[in-house]
Amino acid sequence: LTHERTRRGIARSFQLPRPFATLSVADNLRVPLLYTVNARRHPHLKAAELDARCAELLALVGLIDKGAKLPRDLTQVEMRKLELARAMAAEPKLLIADESMAGLSQSEVDDIVGLLIRLNDRGITIVLIEHIMRAVMRFSQRLVVLVSGKKIADGAPDAVIRDPEVEKAYLGQ
Repeated sequence: LTHERTRRGIARSFQLPRPFATLSVADNLRVPLLYTVNARRHPHLKAAELDARCAELLALVGLIDKGAKLPRDLTQVEMRKLELARAMAAEPKLLIADESMAGLSQSEVDDIVGLLIRLNDRGITIVLIEHIMRAVMRFSQRLVVLVSGKKIADGAPDAVIRDPEVEKAYLGQ
């Protein structure tokens, strides 16, 4: 199933990052890069190409100086960036970002939102699953609100947050 999603250009990041603990940060990107090549039936990457793509991803997420470190040596926000980079290794057209900012400080949230905006500017559609409304409002072009799995609102973020059903569900009014 994962290989089918990868072939279709869909990737996701997880709320709780689970990198390969004994592999370096860079090797944590090499694994999905190689998997993507095989899943999409591209010609095999040469070592230099693999290293270049790995460095590009590390630079994209701001971890270029952390490639040789182990994941345990990363801060929480750096772990989230690694998780997003691992998803980006699949070269997605659609990225599902699941709670990428949970537990982060305001400045770290701003950092992740900035990264998501850069990814979106590259033409990647991002489905953001998030409870930090400041981040949702800054990032979103369209907002869908669910309550117990049922869609109660869908539209422009400014309009959706004023929707009476949304106010009732989330603000208790």
